[in-house]
Amino acid sequence: MKLSRLHLKTLREAPNEAELVSHKLMIRANLIKKEAAGIYTFMPFGWRTIRKIEEIVRQEQDRIGCQELHMPHVNPSELWKESGRWYAYGPELWRIKDRNGRDFCLVPTCEELCTNIVKQEVSSYRELPLQLYHIQFKYRDEARPRYGLMRSREFIMKDAYSFDRTPEDLEEAYRLQYEAYVRTFTRCGLDFRIVEADNGPIGGSNSHEFSALSNVGESEIAYCEKCDMAATIERAECIDDKPVDEPEQELEAVYTPGTKTIKDVCDYLGVDEKKTIKALMFTTFDQDLNPADYVCVFIRGDRDVNMIKLVNALGIPEHYIEFADEDEMGPVTGIVGGFTGPVGIHNCKIVVDSELVGTKNMVAGANKEDHHMKGVCYGRDYVGDIVTDIKTLKEGDPCPHCGAPIKHTRGIEVGQIFKLGTKYSESMNATYKDENGEDQIYWMGCYGVGVTRTMQAIVEQSHDDKG
Repeated sequence: MKLSRLHLKTLREAPNEAELVSHKLMIRANLIKKEAAGIYTFMPFGWRTIRKIEEIVRQEQDRIGCQELHMPHVNPSELWKESGRWYAYGPELWRIKDRNGRDFCLVPTCEELCTNIVKQEVSSYRELPLQLYHIQFKYRDEARPRYGLMRSREFIMKDAYSFDRTPEDLEEAYRLQYEAYVRTFTRCGLDFRIVEADNGPIGGSNSHEFSALSNVGESEIAYCEKCDMAATIERAECIDDKPVDEPEQELEAVYTPGTKTIKDVCDYLGVDEKKTIKALMFTTFDQDLNPADYVCVFIRGDRDVNMIKLVNALGIPEHYIEFADEDEMGPVTGIVGGFTGPVGIHNCKIVVDSELVGTKNMVAGANKEDHHMKGVCYGRDYVGDIVTDIKTLKEGDPCPHCGAPIKHTRGIEVGQIFKLGTKYSESMNATYKDENGEDQIYWMGCYGVGVTRTMQAIVEQSHDDKG
């Protein structure tokens, strides 16, 4: 096309709402044009860029024998109810009704639909292994769309799905996709790191995130320079400090007026934060979002609760939990806001961080206004209904693999791959016939590339002070 015919309108200034440099540059260069919050038109040069990224993705998927198809953007609710995600996914699932009142959704992912297709189309072990992929728009009703294409409500994804006979076959499919992703993002010119990640609402047993390194990225990464450990903060395991071996003291209630924070307690009693127990109170909900249970969480005073680890320990989606109203919770459970401790509470689920197991002579709330308990010992004075690692791995903490100090960085999630196992095939009764004519369930994986995110990540890593 002649230069004179190209649409090349650019802007001198970016709108005030554009926060990231990459967002500002894409708008100023007229790559994208905002139509509503989180919804963009891709202008000619922006769409050309998208198509180039798609072609790289397509070539690498075709190279490993993954077959392309196109699936509808609108899915019937029945498939999502069959898998259990209609309720579990949360308000980000864009639910709609047709004129007859039937429920549908604009898909954020297509595990249910692709599983249903294979369930209907594949019948024999001879047709396996099978990998299918598609590249198309997906939708998520973000509460606060921001950062341009980083967190938009309409976005382009490449999603692939693998169907295998055994866990070993799934490992091979996962390896092929892993290597394809390395080639894809290398060809896109990204500086990226591969990290262990939480599976989130997609589910499954294992996941890796491909994160384009950037100090404006939403994904916080913990990594070790001495070994190959790298994980998102939500996923990163912590090493528990060993409890101090000391004689047990008697429980003692002490007057601590106005000391509602860990720092206040430490200053008043002259103790280290590591000798205190922090309490957090939550309400959990059922699938109809009715209050279900109260939860008291206890963790060492110098630690922070990792909410993803907590909801995984409780076995609930993220949107099924919120901080409790302590005034309402108090009469039911015996807690007192600002002075809550693990001794003597009732009618609630007690979650204890694993680091507190074996600790002695700790300071905790006394469940009495302006009072704390000294000499609190795990096992003697309280136990947890759930005991597991629920703490956040901080910078400087020992690496869970080699013990060296952990470092933190940030990145933009441009891809993620998952070992789904039998989560969807079991819930949706997707089976094939083996050599003996018996029904067997599929071992599945899913593999996503954020095409639009990749475009913005390239801009974020490649710009200078001139554009």
